[in-house]
Formats: sequence, C-alpha cells, structure tokens
Amino acid sequence: MNVPASPDSTPPEKVTMYDEFNLEVPEDAFPRHGISGRAASALVWSDEWTDTNPMLNMSSFVTTFAEPEAVETARRNMYKNYIDHDMYPQLFAMEMRMIRWLHELWNGPKEAEPYGAATIGSSEACMLAGLAHKWSWRQAREKAGRDTSRPNMVTGGNVQIVWKKFLRYFDVEPRIVPLKPGNYRLTAEQLDQYVDENTIAVVAIAGQTFTGEDDDIQEIHDWLDAYEKKTGISIPMHIDGASGGFVNPFLYPDYKWDFRLPRVQSINASGHKFGLTPPGLGWVVFRERRIFNEDLIFYVNYLGGEMPTATLNFSRNAAPIAVQYYQFLRLGFDGYKRIMTHTLANAVRLRDELVKSGYFTIMNETQRIPVVAVTLDPKVKKFNEFDVSNKVREKGWVLSAYSMPPDAEEVRSLRVVVRPHINHNVAMNLARDIVGACDYLDAHGGTATPPTLHKHATEKTTPAKC
Repeated sequence: MNVPASPDSTPPEKVTMYDEFNLEVPEDAFPRHGISGRAASALVWSDEWTDTNPMLNMSSFVTTFAEPEAVETARRNMYKNYIDHDMYPQLFAMEMRMIRWLHELWNGPKEAEPYGAATIGSSEACMLAGLAHKWSWRQAREKAGRDTSRPNMVTGGNVQIVWKKFLRYFDVEPRIVPLKPGNYRLTAEQLDQYVDENTIAVVAIAGQTFTGEDDDIQEIHDWLDAYEKKTGISIPMHIDGASGGFVNPFLYPDYKWDFRLPRVQSINASGHKFGLTPPGLGWVVFRERRIFNEDLIFYVNYLGGEMPTATLNFSRNAAPIAVQYYQFLRLGFDGYKRIMTHTLANAVRLRDELVKSGYFTIMNETQRIPVVAVTLDPKVKKFNEFDVSNKVREKGWVLSAYSMPPDAEEVRSLRVVVRPHINHNVAMNLARDIVGACDYLDAHGGTATPPTLHKHATEKTTPAKC
C-alpha cells in the first residue's frame, strides 16, 4: 500500500509500508516507520540470540533467577518512579524499613538513628559513601583552620573500578596499595606509606572481585587505632561489601567485619548480587544519621509534597526495591542462611574438582563467599587461563580470565562465581567441562593471549610521602 510523501521524502510511488518479513533494521538513522508489536518483538529477540545465556555467565555476580511471584512484583512496580515519595509513600516506607533491617543485620549501634539509601547499584552507593566522608573530612579541617585542598583515599589494588571512578570524578587523590603475588588483599602492612592527615577514609573490601577474599578488616582497623594514638588523627573506614555484605551475616555471625568495629562508618552492598534481586539495586547504610552530611541532601517539592533526595540518580525504576522487599520477606534470615550455605558448598565442591584435576592451584585459600579463583599450575606450559576461558565457551559457559592488578600482573586468574541457581549437578557439569577443556588444550595447545589493557588499567600509584 502506498503512503503520502513528506515534502523532502522519496516520491510516493517509491515509498511502501515495511515488509515485516524482509525488514532491515537501520544502523545509522532513526526508524522511519513503525511495525507491529509481534514483528518488533521478533526482531529484538533475534538480535539477542547470540548473546550469552545469563544462567551460564559464571563471570557475573549478578542474580539471574527470580521466582514467578518476584517477577510479578517487578511487573507491578516497573512504572513507578522510585523518587516520587508523595505518590508512592508505601514504596518509600519499604525502602526505609529495609535500611533499618540492614543496619541491624550489619550490627549497627542500637541507640543510633539508621540512615542510608537504595541505589542503582553498588557504584552509586560507593560514590555516596565517598562523598559523605569527603564532606565530613573537609568540614572538620575547615573548623580546625587546616588546608582542605588535598583529600586522599586509601584502598588496595584489588579495589573495584567504581572507586577509581569516584577518585577521579570527585577530585580525591588515589592512594592505592599495590598487590603482590600470593597476597591479593589489603592488609595493614604498607599503610604507613599511604595514610596521612588528608586521608578521608580507608576502604576495605568484604568479598573482592578478583578472588572473593576479604581484606584484613580487623588488622586495618587496629592499625588505624594505633595511628590515632600516635598522631591524634582519626580516620574512618568504609566497607565495600558489594559481594560479601549478603553472605557474611548469614554464614559467619561471629566475624567482625561490620559496624561492630567502631571505625566502620559506612557499608555498601549489592542487592542484585547475593542479595538475590535482579539488577540493578545497591544499598548504602551509615553507622548513624550524622555521618551523611546534611549538605548532601536536597529538598524538592515539584513532584508533589516536599521530599528529601540524597542519591546521584533521581528518576529510576521502583521494581528492584519492591523485589528486594519481597526477597527479605520471602526468605528471612533462615532462608538466606540456607541458600548461602548450599551455594558455598557447591563452590567448594567445584573448587575441589578443579584442584583434583592437577591443572589448577587455588588463589583464595580462605573460601568465604561462593567464588572459586584458580590459576594454572606452573607445570602447565601448553596453554593459559585465557585459552581455558575461550574453550569452555564452546559449551556455553562464560568464565572470567584476567591478569591481576599491580604489582601482581604476572599472575593470571580464572574465576567462577557460583550463584544460588547453580545446583550441585550443574557445578559438577561445569567442573567436567573445564577439566575437559584443559585435557583438549593439553593435547592440542592453545593460542589465546591476554587482552591489551588501556594504560590507565595498569597504572600504579606512588606511595604518599607522609
């Protein structure tokens, strides 16, 4: 059927309605005509066909399973704007209730007024915590009549990229303690070279990305105590619990990684990781209300009643918050404990099978969260970790292979994140496929090489001259 032409278009006889069976999707121009819903859906679906199956993406910490009731909860809330507390006051009440629950879960002081926020993910949560510590440091320095032009933050070379973004975006000097082969976490060993009066906070990780290990949180805390006694300078800690924040409380109740340590002033965690909520959802919780500086809060009334807003994002989908509320109610403490116990057991079985093969050695001797980090045994010469990652893709699996950060770049790792939907049978299938890939590569050799990194990915930080 012919359609009228616009003044600057092709003549009418040349313009026809889309043939939905032979449609070419334009690459560089906005589609000029619409098509039926079924045709559009089919095109979107076909474009997705060659993407990885999220269930088999073992490089990701992100939740890839939800019960039907959780999916329905998300569907009901997907059109709600999270920030509009006047229109959706019960959603806001859910968020504040969960902040109080997390404050209690992470052993916040009972007498304190909990404060925090649901965020798009841990990246936003980390930036809010970093800003809170920068503002508090600056105001304390101004009150004392001291220079405020050189704030710095101390963390380890195992830090997630969001902290490097925070340091660059918000003009905070990075003081990143390098790793070394055999030790892939932040300890107190070199802190005296990095910490000084301009340090706004020391960031320690609970469940790091590279090996799943925790930094030596207690040791760092004790070192900072001794530093204050020596210098009079009190430096707070932030715990990046993106991956460990929803594991440690359920599996290790006596482990002091949280607000039980007085210097821990803020904690972030990812609801969309072991919080068991689909992406994207993060949490930041402060030890008490005063830690989050009032200057960071804005009050607006153009969505209805006056409401505070203290997040980097404004409008956002409410579905992940509602689903997190569903998960907390659905599972409770005992449900999370049961799931994390089984998930960790499956990770240990996978780890044991890989080590038993003789191809691998373990990088994370402390198996705290369900992450298996291995490196090829030095006797393996015919192939590398990147070869193994490439080979198992033939079976549909996606495994992370990467070089460690400075000063351990010569160490390569193969990491598997065992999420709750990976049951025992699936874990054993994965083990067989990884070992089978190694057997094949041992017989035929490998060709993969590590990807070339941008220069900033491997840059080192010079120790501070304190």
